[in-house]
Amino acid sequence: MSESDPSSDDFDAVVVGAGFAGMYMLHRLQARGLRARVYEAGTSVGGTWYWNRYPGARCDVPSLDYSYSFSEELQQEWQWTERYPSQPEILAYANHVADRFDLRRDIQFETRVVGAQYHEEPARWTVRTDRGDRVTARFLITAAGCLSAPAVPDFKGLESFEGSWYHTGLWPKEGVDFSGKRVAIIGTGSSGIQAMPVIAREADHVCLLQRTANYVTLAHNPALDAEAVAHVKAEYPEYRERARQTRLGISIETPEHSALEVSPEERERIYERRWAVGDANVFVTSFTDIYSNLDANETAAEFVRAKIRSIVNDPVVAELLTPRDHAFGAKRLCISEEYYEAFNRDNVTLVDVKQRPIEEITPTGIRVGDDVCEVDVIVFSTGYDAITGPILNMNIRNSAGLTLNEKWVNGPVTYLGLATKGFPNLLMITGPGSPSVLVNVIAAIEQHVEWISDTIAFMDDNGIATIEPTEQAEQDWGAEVARIGARSFISSFNAWYMGANIPGKPRVVLPYAGGLVKYRRFCQQVVADNYAGFVLSGSSS
Repeated sequence: MSESDPSSDDFDAVVVGAGFAGMYMLHRLQARGLRARVYEAGTSVGGTWYWNRYPGARCDVPSLDYSYSFSEELQQEWQWTERYPSQPEILAYANHVADRFDLRRDIQFETRVVGAQYHEEPARWTVRTDRGDRVTARFLITAAGCLSAPAVPDFKGLESFEGSWYHTGLWPKEGVDFSGKRVAIIGTGSSGIQAMPVIAREADHVCLLQRTANYVTLAHNPALDAEAVAHVKAEYPEYRERARQTRLGISIETPEHSALEVSPEERERIYERRWAVGDANVFVTSFTDIYSNLDANETAAEFVRAKIRSIVNDPVVAELLTPRDHAFGAKRLCISEEYYEAFNRDNVTLVDVKQRPIEEITPTGIRVGDDVCEVDVIVFSTGYDAITGPILNMNIRNSAGLTLNEKWVNGPVTYLGLATKGFPNLLMITGPGSPSVLVNVIAAIEQHVEWISDTIAFMDDNGIATIEPTEQAEQDWGAEVARIGARSFISSFNAWYMGANIPGKPRVVLPYAGGLVKYRRFCQQVVADNYAGFVLSGSSS
């Protein structure tokens, strides 16, 4: 529970979620002396990394980049141990941040927001929770994350299954003992790819059910070299600034040439060098046009396909694992040290459910066509109702009673992924139409939080009560998001970036694919042009 004064139920801002977005937002609000309340469904901070405790859970952005940059003292004092931080280490970092900046006093844990409605008079939000709270706030800020609404498929017969089943995004704190168990893993997104090799080392047998083969790049994850870390820390401000000037928000080498400008031999040499680095972000930025030219993209795709054939011993299994129905990077790229190697184990079986879909869950297993995979445990690695799901689950209404779900019935409509017309003072951190999941998400979070907090300060300093975008600004931004998405292949293939993993969800480009540096400039220009595209009105007094 919060340590704030329980006698008052009126706040300057209510923030939903105590992950990295909610914590930094709270820190900025506290620094301005504003009264804020954060509601968090978990028992502690961490967001995605609180819930995703599955075996092998690990970030695919290097730890020296996947961390806050707002505090030089924090950067210097925290010591990461691995290149790609594991879930326990990231969660420990989140808890350290919460304690260091005294954030818990304004966070109410084990509480979900179940409703919020805006009232024109007196220009405030009323927010309700599942614990009976009913509070008001001038600003409602969503920080629920892009990947926090797990999607469990509605398989026929699931309720009859006599074993245990889990979703990677809702993993039990106490963990799961797989020793001696027959395990089915459904899904080959990032969590399934990370979990499968770890589970296979413990379980009696693992049956991986794959609908879509994914591109998986090599991940070298050594312990961090103390000298290398000291070098980065000595120039952390410069390191962070270099990252801010990149598309991904990560301090990596910027490519200079098209994949089609160099000879095949030189292209192979560059791919081999970057593959050996063991970083998907380094590999995908080998050339300038991997995301924008299908012919260039195919050179990267074929390089990875050749790696799969060289690693997996069984050529039939290797072919099933080889993606051929989508461009390299059109679906989220995954990293693993041993995913493909795991298929050389005697206790791992790959089942293709694209040609023969899952028919039903039986009391003892999974029926695929005429065959039944007999299992004791099912692990659903089936992803999330991404980007929009966490926001729409809050049952947000405007003053006329229109729900956000109704406004977004044909897909999300936002300006810069920050706000939506008709819902004044509703501000979204990494909302739909922003770079979010396509870049280093902590860099994206910091940019959004700082824009929001600076905007609130501007409104307070100028006696402005409300902010919301114009319809024209929303339309123009939506067209820009769609245009950039089409140019980067995202809209050409079925992926969760398009909402394609959720039955009935509108198929639209959800994130902005133009990169973080370009997006940041858009946001800066909006402010420089006196908040162009926004209507700022009323009096805050």
